[in-house]
Amino acid sequence: MYLDEYKKWLDSAMLSENEKEELRSIANDEKEIESRFYTNLSFGTAGMRGVRGIGKNRMNKYNIRKATQGLANYIIEATGESGKKKGVAIAYDSRLDSVENAINTAMTLAGNGIKVYLFEGIRSTPELSFAVRELKAQADGGIMITASHNPKEYNGYKVYWEDGAQIVDPQATAIVSAVEAVDIFNGIKLMDEKEAIEKGLLIYIGEKLDDRYIEEVKKNSINPNVENKDKIKIVYSPLHGVAARPVERILKEMGYTNVYPVKEQEQPDGNFPTCDYANPEDTTVFKLSTELADKMGAEICIANDPDGDRVGLAVLDNDGKWFFPNGNQIGILFAEYILNHKKDIPANGTMITTVVSTPLLDTIVKKNGKKALRVLTGFKYIGEKIRQFENKELDGTFLFGFEEAIGYLVGTHVRDKDAVVASMIIAEMATTFKNNGSSIYNEIIKIYEKYGWRLETTIPVTKKGKDGLEEIQKIMKSMRVKAHTEIAGVKVKEYRDYQKGVDNLPKADVIQIVLEDDTYLTVRPSGTEPKIKFYISVVDSDKKVAEEKLAKLEKEFINYAENL
Repeated sequence: MYLDEYKKWLDSAMLSENEKEELRSIANDEKEIESRFYTNLSFGTAGMRGVRGIGKNRMNKYNIRKATQGLANYIIEATGESGKKKGVAIAYDSRLDSVENAINTAMTLAGNGIKVYLFEGIRSTPELSFAVRELKAQADGGIMITASHNPKEYNGYKVYWEDGAQIVDPQATAIVSAVEAVDIFNGIKLMDEKEAIEKGLLIYIGEKLDDRYIEEVKKNSINPNVENKDKIKIVYSPLHGVAARPVERILKEMGYTNVYPVKEQEQPDGNFPTCDYANPEDTTVFKLSTELADKMGAEICIANDPDGDRVGLAVLDNDGKWFFPNGNQIGILFAEYILNHKKDIPANGTMITTVVSTPLLDTIVKKNGKKALRVLTGFKYIGEKIRQFENKELDGTFLFGFEEAIGYLVGTHVRDKDAVVASMIIAEMATTFKNNGSSIYNEIIKIYEKYGWRLETTIPVTKKGKDGLEEIQKIMKSMRVKAHTEIAGVKVKEYRDYQKGVDNLPKADVIQIVLEDDTYLTVRPSGTEPKIKFYISVVDSDKKVAEEKLAKLEKEFINYAENL
């Protein structure tokens, strides 16, 4: 029972007096005690993420140590001495507690005799993925301390394997089991920093690896010599995260001389003082960017999330108003640009996206004579396909991968979303389009006019705590029990329950319904936040009809799902 767990932590000799005081401060708040102690913080198939604080269902050094000890146990069992010597790369972002969490991770690995390559300061998630590959830490992989775009109350821990992608099976399931077997207080081996350095188990890494990363990012430019780079004006914001240094550097070195940083958001700050939710999917985070752009006469604003793996945009439309393309629109823009401008695309060139991203990608890719693949949500599955291409397990050459949640990858220098390479190519696209008398906004419209008005929206519904989790589970259960025949007046054509396995993909808690008018309706609990997400995708040859369909389903689909 959660009250017993609360008392166990409060009585533990492992906790400091300050940590115990934090627990005493909630003594009269049973809901908060329940939230912190009713379950263990989940270590899922790629790591964990949660609200910071003391408790077994919170992100803290005890859960960090437990996760790392489980990972260490798996590494030693699976790879022995060779794995211990090859080591693990660790990076961390600008979030609160990230430095402490990174040190606890490093000292637990060192305590188990595993070599650690720790960045000397904050770095982006894609650079951590690059470091794993560059340092040849093949047996052990990497760890990124971040909660990506989550609110400031959160932090997290992501595990990477030998190819620089987040872990997938068979490693994922085995590591989860190893973590669950660790006693959070008594099963941890630790070493202090001085001893770890003396024994050669802790190696700090820095600028040389930064330089190598930037070199590899540059190689993925589609047209590095595009003219008139000095004519494009770009406003840039890292939203208080870690991406300012690499993104501003890459744009400068590629020749974009008119880049204007949003000074109020340029410095790393885990409190995110100018935006409650540092997520470039949220158009409100562009307020300072568009104000600066209006002042400077810029036509494009680029923003990254705090760990530098995702990118959002604001661009001017034909009436001089700011337009915020969603993740799917940016994805199809990349796809069409690469297919039209990249030289020497091989016959087996392949683009990859997820089951919740726009079906328009398939249309675009196939009409251009190339292949499209769909994987489960999570960029690790895109990374897995790249590895399978390289190992000749699958026929394909990777061209581009994206998730509708504004995550993009061009190139194979990393195996995760990379906002640095994406920001570079966005600048290139904007310049190319301007040279041709067009713009990002116009090119998105052209894609719809060419392939059909496929419009999407994602509606996240937050349901916090134990009660919220139960509500989410109830919705998913009802969706599975219900015989779906008609939604919003349109007959159901296909029902896909990914928990039972679809298209040879791993099982996942996702339900997708396709209607006879080619509408896609998908329901998926978030793996990182207390949310259930509803994805709606409609299509029509007429823009107005497509907009009406989308507006109708925005109202009716959630009501349908929540009232089965």
